[in-house]
Amino acid sequence: MKDNTALFAYDEKARAASPILCGVDEAGRGPLAGPVCCAAVILPADFYHPLLNDSKKVSEKNRDILYEKIISEAVAYEVQLVPPQVIDEINILAATMLGMKQAVEKLSVTPDLVLVDGNRLPDLALPARSVVKGDAVSSSIAAASILA
Repeated sequence: MKDNTALFAYDEKARAASPILCGVDEAGRGPLAGPVCCAAVILPADFYHPLLNDSKKVSEKNRDILYEKIISEAVAYEVQLVPPQVIDEINILAATMLGMKQAVEKLSVTPDLVLVDGNRLPDLALPARSVVKGDAVSSSIAAASILA
């Protein structure tokens, strides 16, 4: 099993200035048909699981284990699906940004900082930072990748 402590170190450093940290990721941009799924999650500061990683690097069995652990221990989480009809109307990138925005806005807790996987940010009224390959860098984004 690959050591994942760097994932948690990244978030710990970010929490120094922004204690309530939210990770955001999406899944489903590859298929030609079907929805895009976007997730936002706020983990407790002391959350740790040795299996947590980018969802693409985790087996289906371990994704199921992590999914249950994340939803049972998260401070808050939200999952939003953007249907194919909306994707067709506004394009996949805009649909992804919309889903991410909706997921963050529907959280039951307002984060101090939103970490978004990728190199673009949805239009949020909150401080946010894009993190390239964020699901392999941040435990919060990795958790969102598991939920998505």
